[in-house]
Amino acid sequence: MGEIDPDDLLPSPRMREGVLEGDVTQIHRGHQYAEVGETFVIDDETFEVTDVTERTLGDLTDDDARAEGMESLEAYERLLERAHENFEWDDDSEVVRHRFERR
Repeated sequence: MGEIDPDDLLPSPRMREGVLEGDVTQIHRGHQYAEVGETFVIDDETFEVTDVTERTLGDLTDDDARAEGMESLEAYERLLERAHENFEWDDDSEVVRHRFERR
């Protein structure tokens, strides 16, 4: 598989730093940004995408929020509301989970 730009998958410096520190092991996005087996590099560290799954916001749990570097699902929801203008949490909204691990 190929290599992707980490900035495309992980849109903020906070997310990329969290990946390096091991606090962020997945991200949900509105669209698919990677395929299983693709890799990305942050500060000479290589990570591999291990899972890409379609879900809804209603599927997310506190464990998902922690895997994205947040303390709870409620905190994750507040972050999304701040990050995206006119965002409203809708349990039926479709998202794509991208899981990855250090290679």
